[in-house]
Amino acid sequence: MNDTGKLLDTLELQTGADPGWSVVWLHGLGADGGDFEPIVPQLVRPGWPSIRFVFPHAPMRAVTINNGMRMRAWYDIRDFDLANRADEAGVDESIAQVEALVAREGDRGVPRNRVLLAGFSQGGAITLAAGLRSRAPFAGLVALSTYLPSAHNAKALLAPGASSQPVFMAHGTQDPVVPCAAGEQSAALLRKLGFDVDWRRYPMPHAVCAEEISDLGDWMSARLRG
Repeated sequence: MNDTGKLLDTLELQTGADPGWSVVWLHGLGADGGDFEPIVPQLVRPGWPSIRFVFPHAPMRAVTINNGMRMRAWYDIRDFDLANRADEAGVDESIAQVEALVAREGDRGVPRNRVLLAGFSQGGAITLAAGLRSRAPFAGLVALSTYLPSAHNAKALLAPGASSQPVFMAHGTQDPVVPCAAGEQSAALLRKLGFDVDWRRYPMPHAVCAEEISDLGDWMSARLRG
């Protein structure tokens, strides 16, 4: 939870009445919860069950590599080197904030095993870090243009049963922010830890593309049959 003990502010979009599934989608550095709301109509397929999309706003915080400027961020970025990029205390705090939102979905009738946790860039890093530590599995993890933080400690952080969660990872081959090789290394590490990872690459920069959204829709269709 944040310092005030309140849930993060969110935007929400339901595809129908009484949703039995939820997608909690975490934005990237400096963006906000509205960043990925426009892709919902492109992503959702006919015949899918009713879904509640939850788009939280990350807290405002100073970001070291941006000269201490305050912006929405899931953790501070202190170094361009990926091995040391993520502020571990910030990652832990954001995981707790996301878990509070997931618990609220449970209170609203959507159990954890019908929640997909998704994120782009920084948000994707939190998605993977939360999934790694999850003792109760999510329906799946979606990590776009991102990497697994604290990879050196991943085996120790892996919760029993966490590797049962299916993972969709996608990356742009021309990404100047998070190199594609970093995403690929994270996917390989997760596979080594026992995760079923669907890894995709696209000819794009640090962004999303129509083909990626289509492939993600195919992957989600398989999850939503559960």
